[in-house]
Amino acid sequence: MFRWIPPVLAAGWLAGFFWYAADVPDLVADATTPTDAIVVLTGGSERLDAGLNLLRQKMAGKLFVSGVYRGIDVNELLRLSRQKPEELECCIVLGHTADNTAGNAIETAAWMRAEGYRSLRLVTANYHMRRSLAEFHHAMPDVKIIPHPVFPDKVKHEQWWLWPGTAHLIATEYTKYLAAQLRHWAELQEDAP
Repeated sequence: MFRWIPPVLAAGWLAGFFWYAADVPDLVADATTPTDAIVVLTGGSERLDAGLNLLRQKMAGKLFVSGVYRGIDVNELLRLSRQKPEELECCIVLGHTADNTAGNAIETAAWMRAEGYRSLRLVTANYHMRRSLAEFHHAMPDVKIIPHPVFPDKVKHEQWWLWPGTAHLIATEYTKYLAAQLRHWAELQEDAP
């Protein structure tokens, strides 16, 4: 009787997957609007380098790096990224509690509230941006968020279907994005009167 459900779900997932893959950003849409903060999600050297460059360009007064390993301080982070600590040390804050994207959003939301900030530029990998935005908008619905994707060399965005590693990465991100959306919807249902 319900044999049609699995094929319909599979077809829906597949259609959404192709939409998601086509929607992975291939450029920074807004590279000039300043914000209160720059937020970098750990996970790749391109992300931290982009965040530090944005801070150097004075695109914001503070850089928050979310999801940093415990025991690493600002000096160590700057040394690892081959930066001079005295140039940027004053303006960088590290978050050590997040261990996933939802945690990044929660950790950043707490820091933004403590600082009284209302806008941020979010730096993460292009394939990770849509899910990150979903988590950040859910955690901070009143904060203006400007996406600032970076483009890892290992991710072959053009003709991604020819690259099994990239196809798998995008499929995994899409599935995690759907799970996040489902979790957000369930939380809203719980909070509804």
